[in-house]
Amino acid sequence: MAIRFDGRVAIVTGAGNGLGRAHALGLASRGAKVVVNDFGGARDGTGGSLSPAEAVVEEIRKAGGTAMADGADVSNFEQVTAMVERATKEWGSVDLLCANAGILRDKSFGKMEAADFQKVLDVHLVGTFYCCKAAWAGMRDRNYGRIVLTTSSSGLYGNFGQANYGAAKSGMVGLMNVLAEEGRKNNIRVNIISPTAATRMTEELLPPQALQLMKPNAITPAVEYMLSEDAPTRTIMGAGAGSFAVIKIVESEGINLPESEWTPDAIAAHFAEISEMSKAKALQGAFEQTQKYVAQAAARAGIKL
Repeated sequence: MAIRFDGRVAIVTGAGNGLGRAHALGLASRGAKVVVNDFGGARDGTGGSLSPAEAVVEEIRKAGGTAMADGADVSNFEQVTAMVERATKEWGSVDLLCANAGILRDKSFGKMEAADFQKVLDVHLVGTFYCCKAAWAGMRDRNYGRIVLTTSSSGLYGNFGQANYGAAKSGMVGLMNVLAEEGRKNNIRVNIISPTAATRMTEELLPPQALQLMKPNAITPAVEYMLSEDAPTRTIMGAGAGSFAVIKIVESEGINLPESEWTPDAIAAHFAEISEMSKAKALQGAFEQTQKYVAQAAARAGIKL
């Protein structure tokens, strides 16, 4: 059966251009009523205009869909709360949230100003928290919610000149992990997309031939799946140029050392064993790590737990 969003209300942030625009158009084409949010600023977050959001709303309406434009700055909690309240008043709920808004202020770490680090975190990480927070109570009350955050390979794997962006994007993985756990009992599923596409964020980084392969709408199917009724939860999905993958953070089996070897020299001596990955696993929660280490220590001590 085709995935549809009839009767659902979606908010897509940063939806005036690029990925957000593709997500908004895709959700609307599958029946969702869409709040097209975009502050309308430049790539570095300066300026502001409702025109990009209004243009996407017009596209949706011409195609027979339902949408409204909203210019809330995601780094302003009052504006984000007002956006959620407006959608709820107009359409009765906010069921789906795609937190996609972002800016870039790239510089090598030695040259990066504190204000540029803070601003990128405010938009990406704090802004994502604000969006989730504003929508969370309504989703919990209705016992239904689907949230997709947006991380980046720059945070997952590292990229020169993006300490601010990478830190914010990695922080969003931590936020997703916790919200997925807290949302389970209320049927709120939270996932995160790691996209790569030809947008104004990447247009200066790749050759024209590569950009032609990396259409923003190649990411949208993954976002739609993770916003659907049967979505997983606590999943990191990579997407780009028609490729899709699941990304996991794994931990090696490791070893337990006797107290006499709790030294940096012993760590160095055993590092090959410690870092051996053949039995690596993706842990399902913070306490699972604690349980694993305690079990290893108990086994060494001959203690039955």
